Amino acid sequence: MAKRYWLFKSEPGCFSIHDLASEPRRTTSWDGVRNYQARNMLRDEIKKGDGVFFYNSNCKLIGIAGICEVVKEGYPDHTAMDPDGQHFDPKVSKENPIWYMVDVKLKEIFGEVIPLTRLKETAGLENMVVTQRGSRLSIQPVTAKEWKIITSMKT
Repeated sequence: MAKRYWLFKSEPGCFSIHDLASEPRRTTSWDGVRNYQARNMLRDEIKKGDGVFFYNSNCKLIGIAGICEVVKEGYPDHTAMDPDGQHFDPKVSKENPIWYMVDVKLKEIFGEVIPLTRLKETAGLENMVVTQRGSRLSIQPVTAKEWKIITSMKT
């Protein structure tokens, strides 16, 4: 199967690319996704070895902050079963996990965030999901062409 590419959104106030850099082996689970379309991608489509853009959302400088790699494919998100956790879902059980996560490893932090405004102005990225009006999904596919354009923009 060919390598695929993705964009994962995170709010830096909740979990930043620097938080990921401080994790053991610069690796963590990407948990807490509570959208069925994004869940389906995590469970069914995202594979070990896939590339991921780490995207800052809901902050001062919205945009792509770096690159990660998927190191473990989709498995049940155990945070949904923690009644004291912020991602708790009372409908979830071991028999009915509902929500999924993957593990990602940090590969690179960009010298500067590539802002969403620049992505929207860049030729070849007109159809990229994140540049579309109303695009709110926290997990989004990225084409190989878009990946190549964006990685050439990094500093």
